[in-house]
Amino acid sequence: MNKEISFNDMPQALAYLIDKVEKIETLLGTQTATAVEPADRWFNLQELCDYLPDRPAKQTVYGWIGHHTIPFHKKGKKLQFLKSEIDAWLLEDQRQTLVQVRAQALRDFQNKKGGLK
Repeated sequence: MNKEISFNDMPQALAYLIDKVEKIETLLGTQTATAVEPADRWFNLQELCDYLPDRPAKQTVYGWIGHHTIPFHKKGKKLQFLKSEIDAWLLEDQRQTLVQVRAQALRDFQNKKGGLK
Protein backbone atom coordinates (compact mmCIF):
# COMPACT_ATOMS: atom_id res chain seq x y z
CA MET A 1 0.00 0.00 0.00
CA ASN A 2 1.67 3.23 -1.17
CA LYS A 3 -0.42 5.70 0.78
CA GLU A 4 1.23 8.71 2.34
CA ILE A 5 0.53 8.96 6.02
CA SER A 6 0.30 12.35 7.65
CA PHE A 7 1.26 13.08 11.21
CA ASN A 8 -2.41 13.15 12.17
CA ASP A 9 -2.93 9.63 10.71
CA MET A 10 -0.05 8.08 12.67
CA PRO A 11 -2.06 6.72 15.63
CA GLN A 12 -4.50 4.96 13.29
CA ALA A 13 -1.71 3.59 11.12
CA LEU A 14 0.17 2.36 14.17
CA ALA A 15 -2.96 0.65 15.52
CA TYR A 16 -3.46 -0.98 12.10
CA LEU A 17 0.13 -2.29 12.09
CA ILE A 18 -0.11 -3.60 15.65
CA ASP A 19 -3.30 -5.46 14.74
CA LYS A 20 -1.62 -7.04 11.71
CA VAL A 21 1.43 -8.11 13.74
CA GLU A 22 -0.83 -9.71 16.38
CA LYS A 23 -2.66 -11.66 13.67
CA ILE A 24 0.65 -12.88 12.23
CA GLU A 25 1.85 -13.95 15.69
CA THR A 26 -1.40 -15.83 16.25
CA LEU A 27 -1.06 -17.66 12.93
CA LEU A 28 2.55 -18.57 13.64
CA GLY A 29 1.64 -19.76 17.13
CA THR A 30 -1.07 -22.10 15.84
CA GLN A 31 1.23 -23.48 13.14
CA THR A 32 3.96 -24.40 15.60
CA ALA A 33 1.42 -25.80 18.08
CA THR A 34 -0.04 -28.13 15.44
CA ALA A 35 3.30 -29.29 14.10
CA VAL A 36 3.03 -33.00 13.51
CA GLU A 37 5.50 -35.54 14.77
CA PRO A 38 7.49 -37.20 12.00
CA ALA A 39 5.82 -40.35 10.70
CA ASP A 40 8.84 -42.46 11.50
CA ARG A 41 11.40 -42.11 14.21
CA TRP A 42 13.97 -44.20 16.02
CA PHE A 43 13.53 -45.34 19.62
CA ASN A 44 16.23 -46.43 22.00
CA LEU A 45 15.41 -49.16 24.53
CA GLN A 46 14.05 -46.81 27.20
CA GLU A 47 11.91 -44.86 24.70
CA LEU A 48 10.52 -48.15 23.39
CA CYS A 49 9.57 -49.28 26.90
CA ASP A 50 7.81 -45.94 27.46
CA TYR A 51 6.05 -46.13 24.06
CA LEU A 52 4.67 -49.67 24.34
CA PRO A 53 1.16 -49.83 25.84
CA ASP A 54 1.98 -52.25 28.67
CA ARG A 55 5.26 -50.48 29.62
CA PRO A 56 7.40 -53.65 29.76
CA ALA A 57 10.64 -53.83 31.71
CA LYS A 58 13.92 -53.66 29.81
CA GLN A 59 14.60 -57.31 30.67
CA THR A 60 11.33 -58.31 28.97
CA VAL A 61 12.31 -56.46 25.79
CA TYR A 62 15.73 -58.12 25.88
CA GLY A 63 13.93 -61.47 26.01
CA TRP A 64 11.84 -60.54 22.96
CA ILE A 65 15.02 -59.52 21.15
CA GLY A 66 16.69 -62.82 22.04
CA HIS A 67 13.73 -64.76 20.61
CA HIS A 68 13.47 -62.39 17.60
CA THR A 69 9.81 -61.67 18.34
CA ILE A 70 10.17 -57.89 18.14
CA PRO A 71 11.66 -55.99 15.17
CA PHE A 72 14.95 -54.32 16.07
CA HIS A 73 18.14 -52.97 14.52
CA LYS A 74 21.59 -53.18 16.04
CA LYS A 75 24.31 -50.65 15.26
CA GLY A 76 27.42 -51.94 16.96
CA LYS A 77 26.29 -52.45 20.55
CA LYS A 78 23.38 -50.03 20.29
CA LEU A 79 19.82 -51.35 19.90
CA GLN A 80 17.38 -49.25 17.90
CA PHE A 81 13.71 -49.66 17.09
CA LEU A 82 11.82 -48.06 14.20
CA LYS A 83 8.42 -46.70 15.24
CA SER A 84 6.61 -47.85 12.07
CA GLU A 85 7.94 -51.40 12.52
CA ILE A 86 6.89 -51.44 16.18
CA ASP A 87 3.40 -50.21 15.25
CA ALA A 88 3.07 -52.93 12.60
CA TRP A 89 4.32 -55.53 15.10
CA LEU A 90 1.71 -54.43 17.63
CA LEU A 91 -1.08 -54.63 15.05
CA GLU A 92 -0.12 -58.03 13.65
CA ASP A 93 -0.58 -59.65 17.05
CA GLN A 94 -4.33 -59.04 17.20
CA ARG A 95 -6.64 -62.04 17.46
CA GLN A 96 -8.74 -63.12 14.52
CA THR A 97 -12.52 -63.31 14.66
CA LEU A 98 -14.29 -66.65 14.31
CA VAL A 99 -15.30 -65.75 10.74
CA GLN A 100 -11.66 -65.00 9.84
CA VAL A 101 -10.48 -68.29 11.37
CA ARG A 102 -13.10 -70.26 9.41
CA ALA A 103 -12.22 -68.47 6.15
CA GLN A 104 -8.51 -69.20 6.70
CA ALA A 105 -9.27 -72.88 7.44
CA LEU A 106 -11.30 -73.15 4.22
CA ARG A 107 -8.46 -71.60 2.21
CA ASP A 108 -5.96 -73.96 3.82
CA PHE A 109 -8.07 -77.05 3.07
CA GLN A 110 -8.70 -75.97 -0.53
CA ASN A 111 -4.97 -75.52 -1.06
CA LYS A 112 -4.20 -79.02 0.25
CA LYS A 113 -3.61 -81.80 -2.18
CA GLY A 114 -7.02 -83.25 -3.07
CA GLY A 115 -8.95 -80.19 -1.80
CA LEU A 116 -12.28 -80.46 0.01
CA LYS A 117 -14.31 -83.61 -0.44
